[in-house]
Amino acid sequence: MARSSPAAPPAAPPAAPADTATYEQALAELEGLVQAMEAGKMPLDQLLASYQRGAVLLQQCRARLQAVEEQVKLLEEGQLKPWVAP
Repeated sequence: MARSSPAAPPAAPPAAPADTATYEQALAELEGLVQAMEAGKMPLDQLLASYQRGAVLLQQCRARLQAVEEQVKLLEEGQLKPWVAP
């Protein structure tokens, strides 16, 4: 009789829907994941899950930044004007 394979590694944490997390929340979570991963004390399976979650968060942040940039372009009639600090 064949021996069953070991239990599958834990699944990656579920990705938060893009419309429920703010950019700031996604960025803060991403920064926390990077710090934890850089500490080098995670088990391999958790490291992989964290990397996968980080990739999702990075995509959400990039998409949000791109959407905001497009909105600014529309507001400025297609021309981004240099920002001057007050």
